[in-house]
Amino acid sequence: MSKSLLKSSGVVSLLTLLSRLLGFVREIMLATAFGAGAAMDAFLVALMIPNFGRRMFAEGAFSQAFVPVFTEVKTTGSHDDARDMVAVVLGTLGGVLSIVTVIGCLGAPALVWLFASGFTADPAQNALGTELLRWTFPYLMFISLTSMAGGVLNAYGKFAVPAFTPVILNVCLIATAFIDANSVQVLAYAVFVAGILQFAFQLPLMAKLKLLPKPRWAWGDGRVKRIVTLMVPVMIGSSVAQISLLLNTNLSTHIGSGSVSWLYYANRLMEFPLGIFSIAVGTAILPALSAQHAKKTPEAFSATLDWSLRVILLIGLPAALGLCLLAGPLVSTVYGHGAFTAQDVRMTTWALWAYGAGFMGFSFVKVLVPGFYARQETKTPVRFAIISLVIGMALSLALFVYAKLLAFEGAHVGLAISTSLTACINGALLFWRLKRDGIYRSQPGWGLFWLRLIAANLAMGAAVLWLAGDLASWLAAGEWARGGRMLVLIGVAMAVYFGVLAASGLRARHFRAAPRG
Repeated sequence: MSKSLLKSSGVVSLLTLLSRLLGFVREIMLATAFGAGAAMDAFLVALMIPNFGRRMFAEGAFSQAFVPVFTEVKTTGSHDDARDMVAVVLGTLGGVLSIVTVIGCLGAPALVWLFASGFTADPAQNALGTELLRWTFPYLMFISLTSMAGGVLNAYGKFAVPAFTPVILNVCLIATAFIDANSVQVLAYAVFVAGILQFAFQLPLMAKLKLLPKPRWAWGDGRVKRIVTLMVPVMIGSSVAQISLLLNTNLSTHIGSGSVSWLYYANRLMEFPLGIFSIAVGTAILPALSAQHAKKTPEAFSATLDWSLRVILLIGLPAALGLCLLAGPLVSTVYGHGAFTAQDVRMTTWALWAYGAGFMGFSFVKVLVPGFYARQETKTPVRFAIISLVIGMALSLALFVYAKLLAFEGAHVGLAISTSLTACINGALLFWRLKRDGIYRSQPGWGLFWLRLIAANLAMGAAVLWLAGDLASWLAAGEWARGGRMLVLIGVAMAVYFGVLAASGLRARHFRAAPRG
């Protein structure tokens, strides 16, 4: 079981790594050409709004409700049953999304005000944000259909195509540098084209699997109703998360020009290891957990959760430590070029410290939530999401007001802190409930595993602190010097970390089968 999951996670991780590496190229291009000014803030808000819907719907409520139901139909029914379910869900989903897209484009001015009311102080920026949104909003429809197709392919063990798909968006945005590197409008056009290409990229493999029937509208179909029933509580939980994002984004537009960009660039650095490892593991285990629940094998279900937690801690802890200790060097190396000033580097570094502190919280949520949704239990994680997010939103408002009263130049950091705290509270509550209900029962060997992790992370942290130096030395260095120095730092950190783990007796075979010690 765990060997196949390791292979699936590896495929997703490698392809996600490719996407994230191209994402780095994309962010470097954006930072170099546009920096962190008003135009870039406008584009990021225009991109954030369809992503708001994507996270709440495509990658949130819909995917978490669709995958378990589709996996159950695939496991217990015939191929024709699975094919017919694809037809009704694709047709119904496409119809609903078409209506939403028209409404979103017509209501673009209201959406920009809702997400970025601070733009009203600059009519030109507000008009630019509205123009860009009318091109980026249709991305929600295309990426939602892509997510549905990816869920089907994942259920059949085809992880490569869905994992490669995000590369297309990065390629399209990178290509804009060769078209018009001074226009944010061309960035919006690229997002629109990328959405179409991402969905189209799924279709040949679906056709090969004979899972590309003619879509048909079937709102009254029992399977569609079941998915909608499962989606409702998840959408409530996801909407609370997105309301928190909406609040933070709106508050950041009142802090000053560049604040939206600083938070965005820091978040992208944090999401690099999160996407490669945490989301990859969560993506790989959901179909496996759904199948184990359908087959009524609770021991295998628990062992899969145990395996995923160990993998996340093995990779996530050094990643979180690295984000915090190397925040300044990372930001200066990746973004500190062209229009991205030294002040932008400092402000983004502060935000990355806050995000890095919550990295393990984000990671635990990604791998623990499937433990609920695979059992089609959606109300509990929603309740926990509401609790943690209400606390986070209250903290956002409090820190925002406090920073404004003190005229603190790093007011945006409070918004990042509240986001991290929200994730940590949510992850802790999810873990507690799975343990309390007996869904997750820890396997033997955790004590020794923790000792190995602590020793390896302490050794790695000491090496990084010794070699890193201060931010001023990084800002004074040239671009190539920074890059070479960062590669050496990362290489030394990895060598120390995995060297200590190897010396303590930890081997790769411990993760190829269900953990026993």
